[in-house]
Amino acid sequence: MADVAGLMFCSDIDLGYQRSRTKFEAGQGVLLDESYRLAHLPLVAPDHPRVIASRDGKPYMMGRHPTVFSLGLPVDADALDASPAFKELEREIKTSPFASKIAWDMLPRRRGKLHATLCGSLGDAASTIAEAARRELRRLAPMQVELRGLFSGNINVGRLYLRVYPEFRDGQNLFRTLQRALGRPETDLYVVGLYNLKDDLDSAEATALGELIERWWDRPILRYTVDRLWLMQAKDDLVLDGGVAEEIAL
Repeated sequence: MADVAGLMFCSDIDLGYQRSRTKFEAGQGVLLDESYRLAHLPLVAPDHPRVIASRDGKPYMMGRHPTVFSLGLPVDADALDASPAFKELEREIKTSPFASKIAWDMLPRRRGKLHATLCGSLGDAASTIAEAARRELRRLAPMQVELRGLFSGNINVGRLYLRVYPEFRDGQNLFRTLQRALGRPETDLYVVGLYNLKDDLDSAEATALGELIERWWDRPILRYTVDRLWLMQAKDDLVLDGGVAEEIAL
């Protein structure tokens, strides 16, 4: 997609959102999946009977884990709230059949930490981003991104996101350029977690969610310039116990 100035963003052909969508089946509900019940549900509904408190081989204990660091794309909550499109989207969500299943109390707790993970599993200390990698980040020019929504994936079913579309410059997805500069795996999914479900959806609720996602798939929510990244420190996947350890300028 290009605007009048020639600015281009990656498309769904370049990214992995279509292949990673939740499949909504006619007449069927949506069940919170195992990943969500282990990492997210204990944080938003700890008394739910389907919470997975812990599992062998996984670091989680009631949704919490040892401190980890990751590199995230910041999202300004004030700018998001000021977006007319986002206001309209949230009005639709609040009047939807599944509105009561959303953990609305989580939103203010995460307001200053909204982000999309670009490089996960950086280790257990900030020093795992070497100085050479930091120099590469400082060489990157600021870039444009566009948020679109709403999105539900095929992993962590129960989490609802906005999708991030990075700038496409000189034939390159700039997020992949950034990941290569850090020597990290290149990815094609960049999502901003916003809402958490507290329970499974029945068939009517699932149908309403699927229709809302389809209706909003191509609609821009917010476009902005990225001139810094966040080094995130967290002890849970919602960053309730943690936050921004450092801002790294581009």
